[in-house]
Amino acid sequence: MSRPSVPPVYTEAHPLAQNDTSKPDPRPILLAAKRDIEEVRAILSAYGLRDLVQADRNLDAMAGDPIQRRRLADILPMLMESISRTADPDQALNHWERMLDNVSRTSVFDYLRGWPRMLDLLCVIFGSSDALAFTLIRDSTLVYWLAEEEVLSRHPTRKGMESALCKSIGHLTSKELKLDALRRFQRREMLRIGVRDLLRLATVPETTGSLSDLACLLIHAAYEIVDSDLKRQYGIPMHRSRQGRWMETKFTVIGMGKLGGHELNYSSDVDLIYLYESHDGETRAPRGGCAAMPAGVGISNEEYFEILARELTRVLIEPTREGYVFRVDLRLRAEGSVGQLARSLEEYQKYYAARGQVWERLALLKAAPVAGSYEVGQAFLKLVKPFVLGAGQKMDRDKALTIVQDVRAVKDMIDAKMTDRGHAQRNVKLGTGGIREIEFFVQTIQILVGRKMPALLDRSTLGSLNRLAQKKLLSIEDRDALVAAYLFLRDVEHKLQMVHDLQTHVLPESSEELERCAVRMGYDTVDRTAAGKRFSGDHAHHTKVVHDQFFSFLGRPELSPLLRAALKSAS
Repeated sequence: MSRPSVPPVYTEAHPLAQNDTSKPDPRPILLAAKRDIEEVRAILSAYGLRDLVQADRNLDAMAGDPIQRRRLADILPMLMESISRTADPDQALNHWERMLDNVSRTSVFDYLRGWPRMLDLLCVIFGSSDALAFTLIRDSTLVYWLAEEEVLSRHPTRKGMESALCKSIGHLTSKELKLDALRRFQRREMLRIGVRDLLRLATVPETTGSLSDLACLLIHAAYEIVDSDLKRQYGIPMHRSRQGRWMETKFTVIGMGKLGGHELNYSSDVDLIYLYESHDGETRAPRGGCAAMPAGVGISNEEYFEILARELTRVLIEPTREGYVFRVDLRLRAEGSVGQLARSLEEYQKYYAARGQVWERLALLKAAPVAGSYEVGQAFLKLVKPFVLGAGQKMDRDKALTIVQDVRAVKDMIDAKMTDRGHAQRNVKLGTGGIREIEFFVQTIQILVGRKMPALLDRSTLGSLNRLAQKKLLSIEDRDALVAAYLFLRDVEHKLQMVHDLQTHVLPESSEELERCAVRMGYDTVDRTAAGKRFSGDHAHHTKVVHDQFFSFLGRPELSPLLRAALKSAS
């Protein structure tokens, strides 16, 4: 089976500094004393441009005055060669024009002439992702930041991002200034992560891990900013301990879905659950008083944490001139979209005991504390573990079949929606053989066997597949095939979402757009038609592997050797 080629990472002298001799010299477009429009169009076509009139306008607008025109002409062979290798050369030129409108052309041209690696890097960004391009156009100083040593060459660590974030907001006192600093920090780090991904400097797990670390840091920072502000207004939420002493009531944010599994997408919603330590109690002024809080006035813990949850959600999702932090999805909380935003540990315990459903058991397998009190988060995980693993329930064949059938019913509903939309074969997340089938496959086995074999429990999908193989519930060959499919599908998902920063999972219908997706994935650009076909073939191969495994287990569970093995392990 074909594999996508890995684009080179240019570190010193740029191999594209010499223009491809098979292509015409583009400099006459800018410098010819008498322009031949047919010659101009022939040159532009040779570099993969389709809208020739617009491309000609782009170059003319980029050139500026006669001195700047000459300097642009000096780097034009490199620039044109570089954009010809990108997913969308036309869009790359559009973004070059936009950026040069906001900077000193002369200084930029001189800089790029001396550093062709950065010229090529900007072409890759401009021709691959509108979202990343607009980040640079909005703040051109980030071009020089990307050129700094180790910004791209080293994997961003959580500790490193945390230190940088503290420097960004530590000196600020205003709530709104701090929140805007969070939004700027998010844009910058998303740019770094996206560029490393495009250059194939990061693996899929490294990319999802970086995105997850960034989200956790920003959510926690936003929580601290909001909580500090509310405590000045309402006092500190407190409750009595078992010994009768007043103590502060702690709050936590639980990450669910891909955030909880530490495998976030570029344009994911963050699935969150808000909860707090005790339903009883009220806010009290700290020792020494609270200037903003009238004497003798407090609110219940329930009210305080509902306000906190509402305000935290608002500051994460609300767009300002600096953008927004993250989209938030709270529908995995108790009672879904109609329930309170925040509940106490005790209330969640009662809810899952009385009303918890199979899909909630699957969802909670990925639950992890991401902000606020780690101790309260761990208490929540301990609280829900009996519900998730069915403590006190004997796992016999009938019980197992019921669980499998419940999971299959959820997938059938998803399938019906995908078919109605015409996305059954094109949605890499929810379609046939998509990411969701891999997730349901491993999570269902964990639900069936996890109580007897806790070593199977892992929040991440890749970690879960490895544990299934270690416990002989999945062959090494099947594990490797599912891992390869998962990495491929997640990579496709990333390349779809990074274009416009939209939460999309659907492959385009047009062959031209499929070819662009293939180029973003790293397939060879020499023959784009062939690259698109190889990409489609690889996608078909991986989705077949996934659906065959999924259907053999959840399609006909009564005949499944894996179900028999799982039941034997659980007995």
